[in-house]
Amino acid sequence: MTSQRADAAARRALILDAADAVFGQHGVTAPLDLVVERAQVGRATLYRNFPDRTALVEALLQRTVARINRQVQSLGKRDDALFEVLEGMAARIVQSPALSDYWRAVDPDDPAIKAARHTIWGLLEAPIQRAIAAGLCRADLQVTDISLISGMLGAALRGKSREERAKLVARALQLLRTGLQGPVDAEG
Repeated sequence: MTSQRADAAARRALILDAADAVFGQHGVTAPLDLVVERAQVGRATLYRNFPDRTALVEALLQRTVARINRQVQSLGKRDDALFEVLEGMAARIVQSPALSDYWRAVDPDDPAIKAARHTIWGLLEAPIQRAIAAGLCRADLQVTDISLISGMLGAALRGKSREERAKLVARALQLLRTGLQGPVDAEG
């Protein structure tokens, strides 16, 4: 039974990897047959795991949240963890533009999007507080600002290729890091 569960989990991960690649190349409206072909699974296997496109995209969103969670956990109590997580988010925008675009385009009150956003806010609350306490970022940064920061990083989606998106996201990170440090004291 355990090996069957492991096989099912491996197939599910394979489908998600394939969907991520297909959506990254063709957009989230790509034919699901491309996902089936890339994953080398049957159509029935795809639909057994993900009854529709929405379920597939929501699973990709959950996987992104899980990645952020793993990254936050791996960084421990580092004062600069917030910036490492932002760099990870930026890299994800470069690697998976369709999913990032979907995240931005869907109604923010959609239950899956709302749940993911609140989970990310919860994950980043402590790193934000540590960065503020260490003087690495402005004292008025709030966890809800992460949505705004994510949107700013999402401007990199304008790049037509992975290389263009990488350049845009690197520049956005550069500008954001400076902005997050806060205003320069005019008297100092």
